[in-house]
Amino acid sequence: MIGFTKLLTNKATVAAAMRAAECGAVPPHLLQFSTVSRPVVVWNITSRCNLRCRHCYLEAGDGAKRDELTAAEGYELIRELADMKIPVLLFSGGEPLLRPDLWELAEFAANQGIRIVLSTNGTLITPAIAARIRDCGFSYVGVSIDGGRQVHDDFRCLPGAFEKALEGLRNAREAGLNTGIRFTVNRDNYRELPLVMDLIKREGIPRFCLYHLVYAGRGRELANRDLTVEEKRELVEYLIGQVESLQKEGVPTEILTTDHHADGVFLYRWVKENIPEREQDVRRLLEMHGGCSAGVKMVNIDPAGNVYPCQFWRSGSLGKYPERSFREIWYDESNALLKALREKDKHLKGRCGLCNYKTLCGGCRIRAEAVSGDIWAEDPICYLTEQEISS
Repeated sequence: MIGFTKLLTNKATVAAAMRAAECGAVPPHLLQFSTVSRPVVVWNITSRCNLRCRHCYLEAGDGAKRDELTAAEGYELIRELADMKIPVLLFSGGEPLLRPDLWELAEFAANQGIRIVLSTNGTLITPAIAARIRDCGFSYVGVSIDGGRQVHDDFRCLPGAFEKALEGLRNAREAGLNTGIRFTVNRDNYRELPLVMDLIKREGIPRFCLYHLVYAGRGRELANRDLTVEEKRELVEYLIGQVESLQKEGVPTEILTTDHHADGVFLYRWVKENIPEREQDVRRLLEMHGGCSAGVKMVNIDPAGNVYPCQFWRSGSLGKYPERSFREIWYDESNALLKALREKDKHLKGRCGLCNYKTLCGGCRIRAEAVSGDIWAEDPICYLTEQEISS
């Protein structure tokens, strides 16, 4: 995750991040710069969903699979995560609001001292559901909006999905919940960004997170709809301009991107040229972030308990819960994949292996595998030039 707003302004500094680390508790706004080994956990609590989104990495649909973790297994998992003092537990799906015992699991996690967040398509958030989300202890709700009405509905494969998601977002805001919009960018919605930014300002949404397309699940079918290299560069320049514009207008919305750490390198080089007084802080913060965090500071648990380096990873499980404890899986020093991910700069190939910024980025291993069949190959959508990666 690349925090454009934090890196371009003084909202994140090395000094603040180091102070937080020394205190042993990293606040949410500095979490992306944490160097601790305890992971952010994305738990897909169900594969059931009321939508059939074109990019869904889990290929979620109408029916829940029979081998989902039981409530009892979920409680035990949460106890273990709390004991490990993980920083965040993200409840995802499918559509997590379709799992009947979400409320009990979430409240239990919050009472264990875990910061819990919710990833949802937003269509099911009525005023009553919003109040229940708040009362369970969720600290943040991320809702997917992928363009205007027509584009969003087409992407989510349901007429009316846009209006329902927007209504759900408003209900969450009115319930006092901290909210954000997630936008998965591709060639079909790229030009919708100004519309979405206007929506963010109009609705007073405090967080905008742009997801680069990852070729996993149904997202593999969209690989040919990804942006070109030229469009990627234009996109990052647009987001930099939006940070500057929001700052001037006094709009507190934070802009972030995820699933493409080349954004961080581009941003660093831009800062070096345009805000030289921020250069050292930005470089150090990106070093602390460490690029792709799959298997390092990020982990995924699927509905059946299979543990993966990140939510898009399905080529090989690290282990299965509750056959093994989560702690045993995460700290397994004999796991070759985990060991490699935690020293990924030694294994990268192609342009990623040659890049001078590989410790700040590392590319996306899922896109690399989808295109080349090799998880250590170069990220096929890196938009940095040869001169940029070598200087």
